[in-house]
Amino acid sequence: MKTITPQEAQEAAAAGAALIDVRTPGEFNAVHATGAQLLPLDTLKPEVARAEVERHRGKQLMLLCKGGKRASMAAAKLEAQGADVFVVEGGTDAWVAAGLPVQRGKGTISLDRQVRIAAGALVVLGVVLGNFYMTGLCAIAAFVGAGLIFAGLTDTCGMAMLLGKMPWNRGATCSRLAS
Repeated sequence: MKTITPQEAQEAAAAGAALIDVRTPGEFNAVHATGAQLLPLDTLKPEVARAEVERHRGKQLMLLCKGGKRASMAAAKLEAQGADVFVVEGGTDAWVAAGLPVQRGKGTISLDRQVRIAAGALVVLGVVLGNFYMTGLCAIAAFVGAGLIFAGLTDTCGMAMLLGKMPWNRGATCSRLAS
């Protein structure tokens, strides 16, 4: 996998490379690199990847996410279809920190924060219900804890994938989705 700095990606985009953001629509609407097109990772099935490669034939693809993980996953899918792909080091966070041009709008709470809120709420719910109603309901907290351990070991998060499909994370439109 090839990487590129945010500054180099901006220069490449100005020279004709495609700048593609693979975060959720809610994250994209909150802040995204100026000129970036939205292509959420969870929509990047093989047939979509083939169509994107065809759509950007002859162009380099600069991929952004929040910090780099999702862009790396998208890069593998696009490279499998023959694309010339670069992952922007540090993602949108690094782009913003570098002071490069961005568009801001109304977005949702970041997916990472949504996961922490949901996991914390489920743990508290499991402990409270287990203590006051039925001991077996403590299994809710144990299940969430096991999920967090699994997420840490595998660097994948089922709760994030589920939350990414929720209406508040999908309801945004942008030039890529509207066309």
